[in-house]
Amino acid sequence: MSIQWFPGHMTSARKKAAETMEFIDVVIEVLDARAPEASCNPMIRELREHRQRPCLKILNKADLADPTVTQAWLNFYNKQKDVKAVALSCKSASDAAKVPKLCQPLAPHRDSALKPLRMMIMGIPNVGKSTLMNMLLKRRVAHVGDEPAVTKSQQCHSLNERMTLTDSPGLMWPKIEHQSDGLMLAAIHAIGRNAVIEEEIAEFLADVLLARYPDQLAERFGLDVAGLDGIGVIEAVAKKRGCPLKGKGGELDLEKAAMILLTEYRSGKLGRISLETPETRKMMPNQLPDVS
Repeated sequence: MSIQWFPGHMTSARKKAAETMEFIDVVIEVLDARAPEASCNPMIRELREHRQRPCLKILNKADLADPTVTQAWLNFYNKQKDVKAVALSCKSASDAAKVPKLCQPLAPHRDSALKPLRMMIMGIPNVGKSTLMNMLLKRRVAHVGDEPAVTKSQQCHSLNERMTLTDSPGLMWPKIEHQSDGLMLAAIHAIGRNAVIEEEIAEFLADVLLARYPDQLAERFGLDVAGLDGIGVIEAVAKKRGCPLKGKGGELDLEKAAMILLTEYRSGKLGRISLETPETRKMMPNQLPDVS
């Protein structure tokens, strides 16, 4: 399944972001720590590199990701020019409070009331941008939701007399080149449900879990995963969680089971799980990856 999702308002959001980029000093790019590169919008990189703006990459939801894999991603990003990477949880006030201090060294010439540090939060939908904004301002100024593309317009606020902060809508890019990227983005719920088929996303997720985290999958659902494939996992979850189709003579409700698997993964009930590593990114195929 090829997943593409580019709501109409994102065209104007990209244009506005390009205009604002001229007047900011540091880009705060929020990524999902479970799939950092899949959730890294190439348009954001193009915009900031065109204006030669440094970037603080935040691997958000680090509490849901495999810590060993997250460290590998930090090492990967911190080798890049004009990039500082950090892993945290934007829901944590103490974690969020670190962000301005991490941005300041990236633009040391902007550190006064006359020349305040101007930061802009960017990223794809549903990675935690609005949560970070609210935490930094210590009040709710950005709407937070569990659905992608909640924020649809820019907001600029004064963080203190030496710092300003602009929040921007989630930005997707017009064409997702790699099929596996679309599946990962759907698995972490960065793509609207109207653009995906949950059973196919759950099958992909189950295949990743079988290859990399079989023990966590087996423990959570009480399964013997030996010999199972992705579809087999969904069927087994349907049996374990009691998901029969009404009036279908014992047939299983695989759609319901798929949503159970996806929901428990997204909430962290399956444990700390990453969907990609720097090594798997080197393959960059236009087909599903070999996740073994």
